[in-house]
Amino acid sequence: MIEIKNVSKRYGSKYAVRDASFSVQKGEVVGFLGRNGAGKSTTMNMITGYISTTAGSISIDGYDILKNPYEAKRQIGYLPENPPLYMDMTVEEYLRFCCDVKKVNRKYIKKHLDDITELTGLAHVRGRLIRNLSKGYKQRTGLAQALVGNPEVIILDEPTVGLDPTQIIEIRSLIRRLGEDHTVILSSHILPEVSEVCEKFIVINEGRIVAQDTLANLTGSSDGRMRMLVRAAGPEAEGKAALLSVDGVHACECLGSTEDGMLDYQVELEKDSRAAVFEKLAACHIPVVLMKPMDETLEDIFLRLTQEEMSK
Repeated sequence: MIEIKNVSKRYGSKYAVRDASFSVQKGEVVGFLGRNGAGKSTTMNMITGYISTTAGSISIDGYDILKNPYEAKRQIGYLPENPPLYMDMTVEEYLRFCCDVKKVNRKYIKKHLDDITELTGLAHVRGRLIRNLSKGYKQRTGLAQALVGNPEVIILDEPTVGLDPTQIIEIRSLIRRLGEDHTVILSSHILPEVSEVCEKFIVINEGRIVAQDTLANLTGSSDGRMRMLVRAAGPEAEGKAALLSVDGVHACECLGSTEDGMLDYQVELEKDSRAAVFEKLAACHIPVVLMKPMDETLEDIFLRLTQEEMSK
């Protein structure tokens, strides 16, 4: 559905995006992650044709965004970080204006807008001036304009910025519903929000794509290491010394004691070193009551990937 190949964007001598390549398949809900200034919005603007690429190619459903801009852009609905709203229009007037811009067949406009406003929860405010809407309803109106023309691809750039917790939950629920019928790219630096609704993640750091995969496949670093929680008895010094002496263990941190006096250790190790850890502690007469992998959150994965890239 979306194919990005070796795309770069340069301003003078500075690259905002460098040699980025990734793909998004039909029906996927993809999180596009990066720190502020990492190149997320620049990439979104290139995908939508708002700005041109310096190098590389972008195609939407087989249409090149530069060579066939009209056909490519027909496939895209875009909600930028600051929605392009006209405050002196009503919601109804604004969405009809968007229909005219996108050349929606006039015979179907009423039914089309009925469906969109019902989906986005705007049906009861269609007659209100946009300037009088709350921040959350203005964002819903921005989402509604992205749906005009029933595009295959919906691109959302920081859709919950500036919203309160209740509004964030409402927009998140709406994004899930959009994902049932559209391909969705959600660009955000708010990682818990993205992890709630996306099934695949693309991470950009300093203009470069550093990862693209599902959350399950991103868990665990590329060099085969993992984190494990080890709960054992005995003095902390002896436990740490024993753990650090195992081949394949790279780091060990004591997290504190449990109510029954056991100590919890966070151990970074090679995935095939787990048996050696158990055997070493047993040989040192240190009772082990628990060994289990420590699940990485999306925040953990993001920090690891970006820090690994920065250290290269």
